[in-house]
Amino acid sequence: MRRTLEPYLWLLFSGGGVVAALLLPVLVLLFGVLMPLGLIDWPTQAELAALLDPLLVRLALLVVVVLCLFHAAHRIRFTSEEVLGVARFDLAVAVLCYGAAVAGGVVAALLLF
Repeated sequence: MRRTLEPYLWLLFSGGGVVAALLLPVLVLLFGVLMPLGLIDWPTQAELAALLDPLLVRLALLVVVVLCLFHAAHRIRFTSEEVLGVARFDLAVAVLCYGAAVAGGVVAALLLF
């Protein structure tokens, strides 16, 4: 029996979906609605730097970014195969989508650390 990476990719997809569903609406509310309307003050650069100072916060933020990227990559992969009919190029689409997610994770890690 041949083993595949598919269960692990579905695990990253579901983890990213949970993270996106729980955290992204709060971020959109804060940075997209409340702060532009002036209901909450914008954080200063010093406040943001202090927030990102602990290593645990940077690691948590990296996990959130990577899980969201893998969630998006999985959605794009299977949606493009269904809608665009490119299922015969499954390997190329998978490498492109998950490679972009890995590259985005590396860029996020470089920016955070």
